[in-house]
Amino acid sequence: MGRLQAAGCRHLAVLDISGAALDMACKRLGAQAAQIEWYEADITRFTPPHPFTLWHDRAVFHFLTAAEDRRRYVEVLSRTLVPDGHVIIAAFAIGGPTHCSNLEIVQYDAPRLLAELGTGFCLEEQESEIHLTPAGKEQKFGYFRLRRLG
Repeated sequence: MGRLQAAGCRHLAVLDISGAALDMACKRLGAQAAQIEWYEADITRFTPPHPFTLWHDRAVFHFLTAAEDRRRYVEVLSRTLVPDGHVIIAAFAIGGPTHCSNLEIVQYDAPRLLAELGTGFCLEEQESEIHLTPAGKEQKFGYFRLRRLG
């Protein structure tokens, strides 16, 4: 978040299910943390206080293995993101890991992600990456930038 602030981004918000993770991030940012909105909530049940122009999912969606959780996530995303707003989703790619931190995940490519998000979103760009874990293991990862249709 500090890098985004340094780059001139304003009206930043962070959502995490873990209060401990939010506390750690706040402490790491120090005084800069006061300029950020902090929300402790389950993303599938989050009620946004206002709309946002950019949503960045840093590897959350692929942990939603139940169809109902994915449906609720998309509902929250659709309510939260302004028309023509952008969403960036980072997720394990097809052929990548099937588990992370001993939790099951769902793998994505662009068609599969678009099928989950529905007709209200269009793919603007995507990137693939082979991520090396601290243990040196390779993991296939995908980054998808989509626009909410207005």
